[in-house]
Amino acid sequence: MQIWGKIVGGSAGFAIGGPIAALLGMMAGHAVDHVLEHRVSTETAPAIPHDAKDHPGLRQIGFTVGVIALGAKMARVDGEVTGDEVEAFRSFFHVPPEEEKNVERFFDLAKRDAAGFETYARQVAALFPDAPEILESVLEGLFDIAKADGKVGPAEAEYLAKVAQIFGLSTSRFDRARAAALGEVECEPCIVLGIDPLATDEQIREAWIRQVKVHHPDRLMAQGLPEEAIKVANRKLALINDAYAKLRRQRGLVPA
Repeated sequence: MQIWGKIVGGSAGFAIGGPIAALLGMMAGHAVDHVLEHRVSTETAPAIPHDAKDHPGLRQIGFTVGVIALGAKMARVDGEVTGDEVEAFRSFFHVPPEEEKNVERFFDLAKRDAAGFETYARQVAALFPDAPEILESVLEGLFDIAKADGKVGPAEAEYLAKVAQIFGLSTSRFDRARAAALGEVECEPCIVLGIDPLATDEQIREAWIRQVKVHHPDRLMAQGLPEEAIKVANRKLALINDAYAKLRRQRGLVPA
């Protein structure tokens, strides 16, 4: 990925600011005490420059580093990072083989403790005020990490609820992310498509078309979103298509 040279070199940190800049500084080899001092000084600063979302390069870097940090802190929030949780992150984020070592370094830096995830969440949210579907998919990935060790504990549930709140996600989006990851609802396909279980066949089709348009990778590519975000969208699109197919089979609209 072309952005990794800038990420590893830390050249975008000054422009991005906040805890993401601190993590970039640590990755670039800056003194730890200097970086921690910088982090403290930016805790109450604006999450990200007001126009950063309009610059594809900063948006790409902010998304990549921010999601790595949130994933690492999700794995750490219950006190212990398991191998299953790390593997769940890799699966969700689709880490390319040539960048695994860089991602592991970021993950290790960010997982040092469970504090500070709120500031990362605010920065990621500030990058995507016009794309809540991306934030919803990030939350879904965090649910995947939370369940990787067999259950979602109280501390993890609280973390997920807080991230959703910071992201500004509605209850329906939270429920959809939870259902897509955990499948613990009466009508999972209905939640994924955002419809009532009693919806008509035509309403189901309309909801499917609407969700496909929102999450289609081509739309996100046109917004200049990073490769990782496009892969997240592909995953979501597959879930949407699967939900639609399940409902059609259940209603006898296609052979079972």
